[in-house]
Amino acid sequence: MNIWFTCKIKYQKIDEKGKAKNVSEMYLVDAVSFTEAERRIYEKIETMIQGEFYVTGIAKARISDVFYYEDSDIWHRCKMVYVLEEEGKGKEKKITNYVLLTAPNLKEAYDRMYQSLNNMLVEFRVTEIVESPILEVFPYDSIEEDKFQEAPDNYRPLSEVDANQQV
Repeated sequence: MNIWFTCKIKYQKIDEKGKAKNVSEMYLVDAVSFTEAERRIYEKIETMIQGEFYVTGIAKARISDVFYYEDSDIWHRCKMVYVLEEEGKGKEKKITNYVLLTAPNLKEAYDRMYQSLNNMLVEFRVTEIVESPILEVFPYDSIEEDKFQEAPDNYRPLSEVDANQQV
């Protein structure tokens, strides 16, 4: 299960006229904690922005799925609602989820929402679609993150350590 965090970045950007302008941007990061989200956003943004920038906010995002389509870089947040019957109680429970996806316009976002979730076993309704302020999404990439999984040089595999030897 992915945990998504919105990260707000503030920095100075030079506009077309050569004037410095303060800019605030929002990104979405897949991470297991606030600390990891902060680390990952700093790593990603430092390769994209020259000069100083600040992370001004990190918050958990209520996003259940993210779908990227290559023909657009406009992110839309879609609200979907479905009903489940609670076992043993005979009551219905209304579930609300949010999905983020790229689409060139709202109509296409609506169509892609149904296309992306056509394998759901329950019937759902899309009740809201809004263009999101999120500029880019950084999902977890195991190949990229493997560099953090390397053991330090002074560590040895357990198979090389004698059981009677103190480490």
